[in-house]
Amino acid sequence: MQVKAAITRGAGQAFEIATLELEPPRADEVRVRIAAVGVCHTDLVARDGGMPMAFPAVFGHEGAGVVEAVGEAVSKVKPGDRVGITFRSCGTCARCRSGDPAYCYMMPAMNYIGSRLDGSKALSDEGAAVSSNFFGQSSFATHALAYERNVVKLPEDIPFELAAPLGCGIQTGAGGVMLALAPPAGSAILITGGGAVGLAAVMGARIQGCATIIVLEPHAARRQLALDLGATHVLDPAGEALPTAVRAIVPMGVDYAFDTTGRSDVLSAIMACLAPKGVLGVVGIPQPGSGLPGDMGTVLTFGQTVRGIIEGDSDPDQFLPRLIEEWRAGNLPLEKLVKTYPFEAINEAIEAQHHGDCVKVVLTL
Repeated sequence: MQVKAAITRGAGQAFEIATLELEPPRADEVRVRIAAVGVCHTDLVARDGGMPMAFPAVFGHEGAGVVEAVGEAVSKVKPGDRVGITFRSCGTCARCRSGDPAYCYMMPAMNYIGSRLDGSKALSDEGAAVSSNFFGQSSFATHALAYERNVVKLPEDIPFELAAPLGCGIQTGAGGVMLALAPPAGSAILITGGGAVGLAAVMGARIQGCATIIVLEPHAARRQLALDLGATHVLDPAGEALPTAVRAIVPMGVDYAFDTTGRSDVLSAIMACLAPKGVLGVVGIPQPGSGLPGDMGTVLTFGQTVRGIIEGDSDPDQFLPRLIEEWRAGNLPLEKLVKTYPFEAINEAIEAQHHGDCVKVVLTL
C-alpha cells in the first residue's frame, strides 16, 4: 500500500515528506495506522548518521494509532485496537525471560539496523529499498509495521498524542528513576537536563517520594516547569560549579543522579556530587569513545556506581499501563510536556524543540 512518510535521504539532511510503498504485514507483523508519533533525540542521532542504518531511511519510534491488519501468527491485538508502539525484543533470550527486554540479546539487530532480521526492508521508493523497521516500527509515516512484542494496547481515555511518547522518552525518564535507580522515599536525586526525558525523571522521582529533587537545566522556562512537576531545587549551568551548588543543598551529596545529556564535562561534575554509595544512571547518548566518568580511586573509596540505562529498564507490557495509571491519578501530567505539530511540519517542530520553544514534540496525523 502507498503511505506518506518523512524520509531522510542522507546523513544530516532534513526530513522530506514522500509517498512510499509499504509491504503487507507478514505472519508476525501488525500494521498500525499512525495517529501520533513523538520525536525523540534518538531519531535525530540516527538521522545524523549515528546508527548503523543505510540511507534513505524512515525513522520514528514513539508511534501510537489503530491496528488495521495483523499476520496470521498474531493473537495479542486485532484490527480496531488502539495501541502504543515501543522498542522490539525477541521474547526468548535470557534477558527477555527474566523481565529485562530492554537488554534483549537481539536489541541492536531488532531496533537499530533498518531492516527485518532476514535483511528485507518493508518500505520502498519507486522500487528502491528504504531502511525501515527502526525500533520495530519506523513510525514517521501514516502507517507502520510493528510486532506483538512492541505493541501495547491503550485504553480509550488516553489521547494518542499523550500515549505516543510513553513508547520511549517518558518510559526512559520515569522508568530510569522508578525502575532502574528505584530511590527510596526521602532520598536525594540530581537530574541533569530538563528536556522530556529529564522532566519525566522528575515526575518519577516525585512518585518515588524523593525528598530532594535537583534539576540542572539552562532554559529558564524548563526550570520553572521542573519546579511545577515536583523538583525542589533548580540550577542554571551558567551559575556556580555544579558540585558546589549541589553540596550547598545536600552537604553530603546526592544519593542518586540521572544524566540525560551524555556530556563528558557534565558527567564528570556529577561524580563530584555523589554521596558515599551514590549511583549515577546514564541515559544521555555520549560521544563515541567517551570513557567512564570520575576518578576510579574515588569510586572505589566511596563505593559509587555508574550504570547505563536503556528504555528505563522497562518491560512495556507491565510498565506502560502503570504509567497510564499514574497519568490518570494526576502524577504524570504529560499535557504539560507535549506540544503537537502537524506531521508535515516535522522540520519546523524539531527546530522549535531545539531552541527550547517546547519540551516534547508530538506529530499528529
